[in-house]
Amino acid sequence: MSTLASRPVADAVDVSFTDDELVVTLADARRVSAPLEWFPRLLRASPEQRSNWRLIGRGVGIHWDDVDEDISVRSLLAI
Repeated sequence: MSTLASRPVADAVDVSFTDDELVVTLADARRVSAPLEWFPRLLRASPEQRSNWRLIGRGVGIHWDDVDEDISVRSLLAI
């Protein structure tokens, strides 16, 4: 009998930006970054709008109310 085990995914604890990247810090201290070009709404957003984020589901995702953007940690780790 076999069992399927899903890979553990760390939750997001912080979000920051460089001039051209989204940077997400995970609960296990890893940092994941992705080009802002991949997220047009965040690319066009002002610094104030980018800084107005909140965690979804205790860190499984991130939401930006001002630009109606949602990004899951799982999708960032799949990149």
